[in-house]
Amino acid sequence: MAKPTRKVIISCAVTGAIHTPSMSPHLPVTPQEIIADSLAAAEAGATILHLHARDPETGKPTQDPDRFRAFLPQLKQATGAVLNLTTGGSPHMSVEERMRPAAELKPEVASLNMGSMNFGLYPMLNRFTEFTHDWERQHLENSRDLVFKNTFNDIQHILETGNANGTRFEFECYDTSHLYNLAHFVDRGLAKPPFLVQTVFGLLGGIGAHPEDVAHMKRTADRLFGDDYVWSVLGAGRNQMNVAAQAAAQGGNVRVGLEDSLWISPGKLAESNADQVRKARELLQGLSLEVATPDEARQMLDLKGAENVAF
Repeated sequence: MAKPTRKVIISCAVTGAIHTPSMSPHLPVTPQEIIADSLAAAEAGATILHLHARDPETGKPTQDPDRFRAFLPQLKQATGAVLNLTTGGSPHMSVEERMRPAAELKPEVASLNMGSMNFGLYPMLNRFTEFTHDWERQHLENSRDLVFKNTFNDIQHILETGNANGTRFEFECYDTSHLYNLAHFVDRGLAKPPFLVQTVFGLLGGIGAHPEDVAHMKRTADRLFGDDYVWSVLGAGRNQMNVAAQAAAQGGNVRVGLEDSLWISPGKLAESNADQVRKARELLQGLSLEVATPDEARQMLDLKGAENVAF
């Protein structure tokens, strides 16, 4: 008897806090743009929508819960996709500021960065030289001397807050040590399976995006978590689809979206998040894999259901 086709979760990170509006006219900024782009991504096959908010006038990242309220109820009503809120926010924010949307809105899933790290965005100044808003250049330039702070105390605070609300986590692991940090909180009983482990490749300050780096992270996660985790990957910038292809072939799930890469092919900007979702879906279909539905993802990740959020 033939084995059932494996179901793969496609996460789509719609806008993020890394790229700035001057880098691409297609980066969603306003609530209306975030809604339209998110719904198109879900229609294209995104199972999970990973969401940040921005100031609609300047495009600057914000963790004001009211900015999230400007689009979350509409998305909840219009799509069955799992809505995942960031607690990473921007590396320039305090953990108290970063945690507010997830604490107040109690989503099914929230992201959680699993360790402090250098977070170098300044090389993008070599590609992008003209900016509409004053904050954009400063945002990139200041990353030369930026530590993205995620101490053990910070992580514990986010875990305890989310656990009390029934929120589960997308554990963002930018290096091998972050997997061990997660194992530490598993041992303490603060993180419970199944774990959605999002291994991140190609950001300056974290692990690279070489195939051996991807394989090493998977081997380490396999050893630490066995069958208790759901593996997903994101490749930053030009690494996006290469890393996705390797992970999909090795049993993983994938994340795409304009938070992680502005590009659809070398030198060509993606015109929407849906463009990247469709490309990822074609990649999966080429491997005879099927995209998981939101309800299948909820079962895989043991989520509480959209009816139990606070928006």
